Amino acid sequence: MDRIRVVIADDHGILREGIRALLAGVPDIEVVGEAADGLAAVEMCCRLDPDLVLMDIAMPGLGGLEATLQLRREHPRTRVLVLTQYEDREYVRRFLKAGVAGFVLKKAAGAGIADSIRAAVRGGLVLDPEVARHALDDVRKPPAKGDPYEALTDREKQVLKLVAEGHSNKDVASALGITVKTAMSHREHVMLKLDAHNRTDLVRFALERGVLPPSGI
Repeated sequence: MDRIRVVIADDHGILREGIRALLAGVPDIEVVGEAADGLAAVEMCCRLDPDLVLMDIAMPGLGGLEATLQLRREHPRTRVLVLTQYEDREYVRRFLKAGVAGFVLKKAAGAGIADSIRAAVRGGLVLDPEVARHALDDVRKPPAKGDPYEALTDREKQVLKLVAEGHSNKDVASALGITVKTAMSHREHVMLKLDAHNRTDLVRFALERGVLPPSGI
């Protein structure tokens, strides 16, 4: 039987080493690559064609959500399993909407990570009990109408996150592999769609809507 090929995307080297060590003795799973940021994760997945990427949420440059949006568009075969230490409801909602295979909390991963990977690759939805509770609550609530965040394109969502973090147009262009002029154009479209007048408005929106993680994620 073919081994499940996995990429680990997390900006903490010690955590990546720990997960690799956990999976080293699992005969049907192989870690084929590691990435310290979202853009590297997308590039690695497109190059290595893994079955699954373990995706952290808060990473420098392109974050986990933005990387997932790009990966689902450019390489939909690869499943995304979110590995995080925080079960914020807004993050759960946005990642599930992006089509991830599930959420695993770092504090509860341990030896069970292999089973989570297998289930995700088989097509199942893997949810930590705490995350599942939030997801069920959201299903029971009537859907919000007119969410301006959902009016943004995937690229504009990436730009919003980077600009809200304080990155310049040049930084955004470099992170996304686009021209500075294109980055400026995306930024203008984001501000127009969100009725934002300055970066402070973008930061406030990003924090309120879970685009930027609270400190400590």
